[in-house]
Amino acid sequence: MISTVIVLFLVLESLNVLLLYFAPGSKKGNALGVFKAFEKSKQDPQVHALLKYLVNWVAGTKLIFILLLVVILIFGDEQLQIWSCVALVFSIMVFYWRLYPIMKSMDEKEELDPKGYSKTLAIMIAFFVLCFALAVCWELFFKT
Repeated sequence: MISTVIVLFLVLESLNVLLLYFAPGSKKGNALGVFKAFEKSKQDPQVHALLKYLVNWVAGTKLIFILLLVVILIFGDEQLQIWSCVALVFSIMVFYWRLYPIMKSMDEKEELDPKGYSKTLAIMIAFFVLCFALAVCWELFFKT
């Protein structure tokens, strides 16, 4: 079950990386098209260059995690995969500490399109956290 959840996460995050690298203005995945400021940034070359740099930095960071998870899936034993999922739960939950308050504020100021995107993203991320947590619990307590 752990490997299945990791593979699903890998597929979705890989799609997000592709969007960030090749279609950063898209409104799909975690691309920047939902932020109204993304289009406005194009009016200021310095701001847009910084934004492009940060988008590519995020994509590169996601790629590092993706490739590490691939190595863990291929070469890691069950214990390493379980602990990797525990680490993913904690690292993904950082979203609620740092990013969600910012997105919620932007949503309230109608700076996101579609409206309510912050809540949608928060629910999707909670689903991932729940899936990883359930997979870990399954492996630790119910797997025979």
